[in-house]
Amino acid sequence: MPPRRAQDHNYMAVDSDSDDSFIVEDGDGDFGADRTRGAKSKGKGKAVQKGKDKGKGKGKEQPYSWEASYTRSWDAVQEDEGGSLQTAVEDLLARGRRRRLLGPSTAIRRTIIRHLILILDLSASMLDKDMRPSRFDLTLEYARAFITEWFDQNPLGQIGIVGMRAGLGERVCDMSGNPQDVLKHISDRVKLEPNGEPSLQNAIEMARGSMSHLPSHSSREVLVIFGSLTSCDPGNIHDTLDACVKDRIRVSFVSLAAEMKICRDFCVKTGGTFGVALNEGHFKDLLFEGIPPPVQTGAAATAKTGPGNPAADLMQMGFPTRLPDTAPPALCVCHSELKTEGFLCPRCGAKLCDVPTDCDICGLMIVSSSHLARSYHHLFPVKPYEVLMDKSSLTITSPSVCHACALPFRESQQSKTPATAPAEGLSPLGRYRCPDCGNDFCADCDVFVHEVMHVCPSCHDPKPIPQPS
Repeated sequence: MPPRRAQDHNYMAVDSDSDDSFIVEDGDGDFGADRTRGAKSKGKGKAVQKGKDKGKGKGKEQPYSWEASYTRSWDAVQEDEGGSLQTAVEDLLARGRRRRLLGPSTAIRRTIIRHLILILDLSASMLDKDMRPSRFDLTLEYARAFITEWFDQNPLGQIGIVGMRAGLGERVCDMSGNPQDVLKHISDRVKLEPNGEPSLQNAIEMARGSMSHLPSHSSREVLVIFGSLTSCDPGNIHDTLDACVKDRIRVSFVSLAAEMKICRDFCVKTGGTFGVALNEGHFKDLLFEGIPPPVQTGAAATAKTGPGNPAADLMQMGFPTRLPDTAPPALCVCHSELKTEGFLCPRCGAKLCDVPTDCDICGLMIVSSSHLARSYHHLFPVKPYEVLMDKSSLTITSPSVCHACALPFRESQQSKTPATAPAEGLSPLGRYRCPDCGNDFCADCDVFVHEVMHVCPSCHDPKPIPQPS
C-alpha cells in the first residue's frame, strides 16, 4: 500500500524506496517532513535534494547486469552536414560487416565434407512470443535461410533434420545433399506444430545413430535449437554425452531461453559452440555461425592419422557423366523413377538424379568439379584487407577510385578516434588495401570479395585501373 499523502496540498509527497530524501517548504515558510525517511528536517531552500542527482541524462545511467555486453549505439549517432542520418546508418552497417571479416587469414585445416543434423525444438515452449511472431515461426524462417546458405557454402555436405516433441525424437528429414528436399520437409508448418515437452537425449541419440556409418574423413555435427528449460529424458543423458565424445560428434547449441549446464557441457566436451539468443538479430547471428566448416583441432587430426603423420586423408571420389535431355529414359537408383536426364556413376554405371551424393549401389561419393572449387576457399581464405586510417599511407599515384568497381572512395563524415576505429575495422578514408597486390578497395567491394568471390580480383593483375578523365 503506498504511503498516505499529507492533507495540505502544498506539501510534496515523494514515494521512493531509495536513499534520497527531499525537504519541502510550504507556503508559510515552515519545512515539511522528510517524506522518504519520515523524520523531521529543518533547512533552507525549496526542494533541496540530498544524495544522488536523478536529473542527469540517461547516457550516464549504469546499465543492468544483463545489458553489460551492449553499447548505446544510438548515443553515438550524429547527423551529417545536411541533417541526414544516412551516413551514420552506413557506418553502423559497415562496422557489422567488417567484424565478420576478422577471421583467420592463413591456410587452416578444415573438413569440407560435412554431415550436419539440425535438431529443432518442437515443444510447447516454442509457442512463446518473446520473439516475434513466435519462437516457432522465427525458427522455421531462420532454418530455411540457414539451410540455403549452408548448402551454398558447403556443396559437398549433407543435412538431416530431427525434431523434439512430446518427449520423443522425430525424424523430420533424412540426411540429404539436395537443399530442395530438405526445405520441402520443413515447409509444412502444420506437421511441425509444437506439442509437449522436448527430449534432448532421444533427439541426440537419433542423430548419433544417423551418423554412425559415416567415414572418418567427414565431419559429424549436430546443431540444436533449444527453446525450453527442461528435458524429458528416459535415461542418463551424461551417457549420451560420453558416446558423442567417443564418436567425435561435434554438438552446438543455440538457446532461446537461458543457459543450461548440460547444454554447456555438450558444447565444451565435444568442441561445439554455445550461445543464448538475446533478440531476433542475435539469434540469426548465432545460427549462421555454424555455416563455415569447423576448424579441425590437433587432437582430432592425430586421432585419425597418428601423431607423426599430420597429412590429410585420401578419399575416393567419382566424377559422373551427365546425361542430356535427349537420352533414353531409365530408372534412377535414388527414386526408382523413369527419367531422361541425370548422372552416371563412373564405377558401377548407376543412374543418379543429383550430385553431390553417395551412390546407392557401390557407395562411391559422386561430386562435380565445380563443387570442389566452391569448397576450396574454406581451406585458403582471402587475407583480410588492411584498413587505411590516414592519408599518410597514400602517394601521388594512389588512385582515387576503387580498383574493383571504379567508383570514387567515400570518406566517412563522422570523426573517429584512433583508438576505436582500428578495433571496429572501419576506415575513415573508405579504403581497404590488399596486403599482396597493394590495390585499394572500397568497403562494399571488400565485403563482396571476402563473402562472395573468396578470391582477390587484382592479385593476378596488379596493374592499377585507369582513372576516368
